[in-house]
Amino acid sequence: MKTRHSLGFKRLIRVLALSLIIIMLMSTAAEAASIAWGSKGTVVTNIQKKLKQWGYYSGTVDGVFGQSTYNAVVAFQKKNGLKADGVVGAATAAAMGVSLGSASSSGGSVATSGSTTTSETELLARVVYGEARGEPYLGKVAVAAVVLNRVRSASFPNTIAGVIYQSGAFDAVADGQFYLEPDADAYRAARDALNGWDPTYGALYYFNPHTATNAWIWTREVHLQIGKHWFAL
Repeated sequence: MKTRHSLGFKRLIRVLALSLIIIMLMSTAAEAASIAWGSKGTVVTNIQKKLKQWGYYSGTVDGVFGQSTYNAVVAFQKKNGLKADGVVGAATAAAMGVSLGSASSSGGSVATSGSTTTSETELLARVVYGEARGEPYLGKVAVAAVVLNRVRSASFPNTIAGVIYQSGAFDAVADGQFYLEPDADAYRAARDALNGWDPTYGALYYFNPHTATNAWIWTREVHLQIGKHWFAL
């Protein structure tokens, strides 16, 4: 005959066992949400391609996360103010424009806001705020449009993250203003550009003629001015 005490003890054991299973599942899910040393597959390949494109990785794009990939990830994280642990978690993946939940990069589609990830909108808003927060609203949209025009151009990386993190492409990334918190106008300008508004009519470059120090930029064909920025093809 089972006593009330023995029944209660068995019930406690079942509850503890169930709790342990839940904890193990949560731990497994957390591990799956990051890419680290020893990981293999298409997501690793995408990470390697991006890091190689940006000059951080010089190894073979083989989809295997080893020493060279680890070193490249750490270098990228240090350069971009992220925790330099060599693990591609949510924050590092967002900065790279990589989706950890699928086998493909998340940065290629720029046609509409519906096909663009939240992380891409965030990246674009940060560029707008860092590069054009003192400009009129039209100038903010114009800066975002230049990023998207580069994505569509064969002369530049084909993702938003790739364009933004291309070495020397944007002063705001180099001097740290990219990491300031964007305001509402920056997000709105990013979304307007993603929805197809291009006040620059296809411009691939812009610069402030009063502060530009790169002689090459003056060789570009300027076809419009918005605020303090000149926009060129």
